[in-house]
Amino acid sequence: MNRSSLAKVNVPDELRDLLLDFTISYLLNQPPDLLDYAVDYFTKMRNNCPRGGVRHTRASTPGDESISEDEPPVARFGTRRKSVFAEAYNPEEDDEDEGLKVVYPKSDEQRRALADSVKNILLFRSLDKDQMNEVIDAMFEKKVQKGDYIIKQGDDGDNFYVIQAGDYQAFVNDGNSDKLIHTYHDKGSFGELALLYNMPRAATIQAASTGSLWAMDRQTFRRIVLKSAFKKRKMYEALIDGVPMLKALQPYEKMNLADALIPRHFTDGQRIIKQGDAADGMYFVEEGEVKIFMLDEYGQEVEIKQIGKSGYFGELALVTHKPRAASAYASGNVKLAFLDVEAFERLLGPCMQILKRNIHDYESQLIKIFGSKNNISDVR
Repeated sequence: MNRSSLAKVNVPDELRDLLLDFTISYLLNQPPDLLDYAVDYFTKMRNNCPRGGVRHTRASTPGDESISEDEPPVARFGTRRKSVFAEAYNPEEDDEDEGLKVVYPKSDEQRRALADSVKNILLFRSLDKDQMNEVIDAMFEKKVQKGDYIIKQGDDGDNFYVIQAGDYQAFVNDGNSDKLIHTYHDKGSFGELALLYNMPRAATIQAASTGSLWAMDRQTFRRIVLKSAFKKRKMYEALIDGVPMLKALQPYEKMNLADALIPRHFTDGQRIIKQGDAADGMYFVEEGEVKIFMLDEYGQEVEIKQIGKSGYFGELALVTHKPRAASAYASGNVKLAFLDVEAFERLLGPCMQILKRNIHDYESQLIKIFGSKNNISDVR
């Protein structure tokens, strides 16, 4: 291939994230018709997005430079078979939480390095500690030499790869020539969508230097990703059903919200949010109790509220676009579900009037405690 004359094609990160979310949503719901489901899914997404374009549920994280080679062109949907993959895996029918797990031995240093590499990969961000350890256990090392082909366009998907070291180039042949679409330098990941869709590789990845990769086989990858996504959705759907304010949401809106929530764990006395900080999102209490404090006129923290299971806090700073007006601390071990600011704006529009009405309730609480309503509490 004449690589010197290749044109550089930029693949937007938003496209990759959008397709990943749609793929997982499809595989979890298993609708009878892919095209009808896709039309409905993206129509609802467009209708729920603010003007100015699609805002993705998950904010981009610095250092997450993985760009998939597997984004399927839209035209493929018209000729694809109804079943997304032949080796069907239905997470709802998999009742085995334990069992024989794939474990490849690694040193402590290798585990730390791998954990650092995968923590910001979109597919793994919502995994808890045990699930992340399972991901790390299941990955095996693959050494490569300059010029080695890791995957080839048109081949069946076998592994998902995380880069440990080395440079790699992704090429796509459009029928006339090979186009360089991305270059990886010592970090990133690739290969996930071919495994989720069970479709041929849509690009070629070639090593541009000696290096090493961490790989996970197709079945283990799908089992961890799909089952964890399924369990997360069911768990958060139950949480959402217990929050009165969220009863205003339609069923599909609740599903989107469940997919957007991110688990957060805090230990006794650990600060969750700090008064005066900029707001990055809101929290729902899944387990445990959270205590809310505000500074009085002498600069001392005064406890104003305790929030238990199915309660929430942090939303008013998002509604008012002001800094945090209170601090929150874990009382005992606490398990929370975090919703970032972009997802809040996209998904909780139907609840906005309820959230705004709550401001008046908070003002009344502040007057009772402090004698004024100069600050608006950020709790519920």
